Amino acid sequence: MENPVIIFGANHLGRQSKEIFEANGNVVYGFLDDNKKLHGSVIDNVTVLGSTDDDGLLKFIGKKCEAFVSVDDNKLRKSIVSMLQEVRHAQPVNVIAKSSIIPNSVDIGHGNFIDQGIAFGAGATIGNHCLLHAGAIIGMEVKLGDFVQVGAGSIINAGVEVEDEVFIGSGVTIVGSVTIGRGARIGAGSVVIGSVKAGETVFGNPAEKVKS
Repeated sequence: MENPVIIFGANHLGRQSKEIFEANGNVVYGFLDDNKKLHGSVIDNVTVLGSTDDDGLLKFIGKKCEAFVSVDDNKLRKSIVSMLQEVRHAQPVNVIAKSSIIPNSVDIGHGNFIDQGIAFGAGATIGNHCLLHAGAIIGMEVKLGDFVQVGAGSIINAGVEVEDEVFIGSGVTIVGSVTIGRGARIGAGSVVIGSVKAGETVFGNPAEKVKS
């Protein structure tokens, strides 16, 4: 990546993204964040330049700067991604920690956050704008959709299909060859031994549907 990057979100995720970018030899131009109290402040030697909709700053995206969206709220994340694609005609870049293990057969989309120590199995497919936190294991031929979040230390075994917008908490284990439906949520520490329907929330060992 030749151009410097602007990070959308001056939060814990943004700070970690900045560390990974710089460890990879990339320059972080600045943060954008909608919390006006942060504007002009310096976080880890990088300035919070303004809001995520600042036209004066957004004009650099796609020409002189790359963009990464470090927001873990999916609704806001999707909104910023759409703006970058439709208004700036720019695709957010990936941030990938050097310590991650990625075989050549793995297919990775755009705008993904891949934290320290993540291991991918052969033939895994990662969609776009996913957040994969430290130490997660994404097994052989696993398929992750778009806007999926996988918590730290979670293990997704071979052949699992995770549809769009699924949230998987920290320390979750998902057995092989099941499907996690779109928008499902899996509570931290759960052990998933069967498929989960779209929109369901499950928790426990073995994981069971949480009654609303």
